[in-house]
Amino acid sequence: MHNIAFAGLGAMGRPMATCLKNAGFNVLGIDAFEQVETTFNDQATSSDAKHRYLADCDALFIMVVNAEQVRAVLFGNNAGDGTTSSVVSSLKEGACIVQMSTIAPSDAAGIASEVAAVRPGLHYIDAPVSGGVVGAQAGELTIMAAGSEEALGRCSKAFEVMGKAVFVAGPTAGQGAAMKAVNQLLCGVHIAAAAEALSLAEKSGIESSVMLSMVQGSAASSWMLGDRGPRMIAEPGEVTSVVDIFCKDMGIVCDSAKVAKAFTPLAETARQMFVASSERGEGKLDDSQVIRTYRLLNGKG
Repeated sequence: MHNIAFAGLGAMGRPMATCLKNAGFNVLGIDAFEQVETTFNDQATSSDAKHRYLADCDALFIMVVNAEQVRAVLFGNNAGDGTTSSVVSSLKEGACIVQMSTIAPSDAAGIASEVAAVRPGLHYIDAPVSGGVVGAQAGELTIMAAGSEEALGRCSKAFEVMGKAVFVAGPTAGQGAAMKAVNQLLCGVHIAAAAEALSLAEKSGIESSVMLSMVQGSAASSWMLGDRGPRMIAEPGEVTSVVDIFCKDMGIVCDSAKVAKAFTPLAETARQMFVASSERGEGKLDDSQVIRTYRLLNGKG
């Protein structure tokens, strides 16, 4: 694998694509914002030039916000109909599509089927990631991949560049997304639990910094507490992942649980706290600021 297209040059996608470029891959960046695309590629890239590149491309990596955007990348405004102008129709035979965005398992499986209906000769890998912007910048993401052994083998070098670990969820699209949903359940619940605990400390008259130091060194600690806790007790500032992202991700978790007929009351409760924060106009704040909703409920807002 040498020629790669990378669609989605946002907070996560750009450092991922940069890691691949720095590792010696030929990388064409694709983004909805022309200036972002031009800056990454060091020049403007015409539509015709993109399609010529895709015709000799070994893999298309996708890192966007949601399933709607994934379909827009692959099919443009003609989702699933295979028009000749679509990206999926331009890829060379045998190329890999590596979908790394966080989407629902049902969407992951559905998009794979739509691609297969148009281009049965392409490989499709469902490979969401965990690790955030910091992990993307360092090339230390955790990759949860589902696809055929052949496709995963072709992408192994690229995965090594972007990630510190690859976990194979299974051979079928949707299994990677399901693994990511389980991961996000724990992340969302841990953030909400940390916010609940620290807001209880505040309500009880305990100095927040002292409380945080104590629990960080105890069995009650978690990675999320250590990472988000300091930002919870500070004024809103640094943003690594916004509240709205966890509204989306916890929605995926809860919807996936319904499909699987699984009981997930903690996930449902955490989702409601993120949604409440977003509905109060705080969706673009760092997700640690879900604590503000707890404070409001505690009469300290």
